[in-house]
Amino acid sequence: MPEYEKAMRPEDITRLFVERSNAGDAAGVAALYEEDAVLAYPPGGRTVGREAIRSLWEKVLDNRPRFEPEDPLPTLISGDIALTSTPPRDGAGARAQVLRRQSDGSWLRLLDRPEFVPPTR
Repeated sequence: MPEYEKAMRPEDITRLFVERSNAGDAAGVAALYEEDAVLAYPPGGRTVGREAIRSLWEKVLDNRPRFEPEDPLPTLISGDIALTSTPPRDGAGARAQVLRRQSDGSWLRLLDRPEFVPPTR
């Protein structure tokens, strides 16, 4: 596996995700996740583990989607756990990730909910 830039701040994860996704690098996207991470995607489902996340992103990136950076909400940190979130540009719902600081000081995603749209009443 190539040597990837590490997220040394929780806020770095989103930038690295956008860069790697737009480059079509599914392995690079998966490298942003812990080995046993849980991704709430596809909608209504979940993908568990870095290898499964890599496989999923290979399929998604085959369609060459284009990702744009989104302005993050303030990061919430407690010890070695961080909560990051961004409101999508279309204003519908939110995105949220729980990250954990690794032994080398870098951060990886542990839980990722890339799409959350509140239920309509």
